[in-house]
Amino acid sequence: MNERSAPDVRTAVVLGGSHTGMLAARVLAGVVDRVLVVDRDTLPGDPGPRKGLPQARHAHMLWSGGVRAMEELLPGVTDVLRDAGARRLPVTTDVVAMSARGWFRRWPESHHVILAGRDLLDATIRAQVLADERIELVRAEAVGLAGTDAAVTGVRIRAHDGAERILQAGLVVDATGRGSGAPRWLRALGLPAPQRREVDSGLAYASRLYLAPEDARDGFPVVNVQPDPRAGGPGRAGFLLPIENGRWIVTLSGTRGGEPTDVAEDFVPWAREKLRHPLIGELLENAEPLSDVSVTRATVNRRYFYERMPVWPENFVVLGDALAAFNPVYGHGLAVAAQSALILRDVTHRQGWSAPGLSRRVQKAVARPVGAAWDLAIGQDVFYPGATESGPTFRERLVAAYVDRLMHTATGNGRIARRVTDVTSLERGAEVLLSPSVLLAAAIGPLKPALTGPPLTAEERKAAGLG
Repeated sequence: MNERSAPDVRTAVVLGGSHTGMLAARVLAGVVDRVLVVDRDTLPGDPGPRKGLPQARHAHMLWSGGVRAMEELLPGVTDVLRDAGARRLPVTTDVVAMSARGWFRRWPESHHVILAGRDLLDATIRAQVLADERIELVRAEAVGLAGTDAAVTGVRIRAHDGAERILQAGLVVDATGRGSGAPRWLRALGLPAPQRREVDSGLAYASRLYLAPEDARDGFPVVNVQPDPRAGGPGRAGFLLPIENGRWIVTLSGTRGGEPTDVAEDFVPWAREKLRHPLIGELLENAEPLSDVSVTRATVNRRYFYERMPVWPENFVVLGDALAAFNPVYGHGLAVAAQSALILRDVTHRQGWSAPGLSRRVQKAVARPVGAAWDLAIGQDVFYPGATESGPTFRERLVAAYVDRLMHTATGNGRIARRVTDVTSLERGAEVLLSPSVLLAAAIGPLKPALTGPPLTAEERKAAGLG
């Protein structure tokens, strides 16, 4: 057989109309005649909440590794986002961060992040993608795959009136997120269950939207207070991200026994008293709350190793949180989704749309950025009590000890700080941290003395009302 088995090879179906699904649809519109995006929700035309995206009420960031991928798929989208109010912040120049080993210095820019409310981010990307007339929305719920264990030929969907039908397709992309039914759907076709791993730190996080003090509504840095897993007990962290319209979105998180609550009156005291440094709480005392507190507990790291399946059906690909869902506190989900969509494009163009084994090649290729983000996410989470049945492996303990030494070095060595952000930004792989020069620097340690307090400038402190 020279071509993949499918009854309607020039139609693709994408399940899920969020960030991952829209970028996948953009890719596929370049190689097929028609792309159908299936989602249970009515997707808003303007920035606004929707039922199927509860994470939208929390802080999001798009690391530069994801920004670069997104720009390849949607040229100019960064400028469109910035025109709509999104912020571009240089890393680590505009980041005030306290690591487990102390405060980082604000080194010259090496990477960057795009900061925006999730509603704005999704609406901007959605508008760009749906401007292509080859892409259509279908409001329905995906309930299963059509086909055999050798080839998927479409997807069964259920409309809101309960009626079911099959959408025939030459490729089905599952981008339905953490609630993906792919393992169940594949078993129904006669395929074995995929390997799966979960690392659950028990983390819960609470977010609230604030209007920044007037003088701090433009140009204020990210503020991040990280936990110290070496200290024992719950890990508590806080993020303050400046987003559009002069607002701050603040997310507080805690693992088992240290979770924040949804009580509005507790939010600022928790930030001031429970984190390792009171800075975020002090900043919020001069800001105006604009929302209630939103709490989420669905933060388990979960990865399906579809690339290891002994057989994989033609015409089916799993991307985004449906493939690997990371603890959101690390901010890598959006970037991995963009990089995975770019891989879908590149592999499809390189192999050809009708190439046998295309889906398996895509699934294996996207495991690279997924694996990089997975290692970053579980590298800390695996150490919290109850995160796994057996605790961290010897390899994970060894890697964690080396990373801890690197983070200590990065507090006083700008070159090492850049190498670390090469990896955390998902622009380069972790192998850059094993070069001889980095190993030597880690052995030597920081070149500058530790900072005694947060590296806010006098102007920033005054703008935020800290004196």
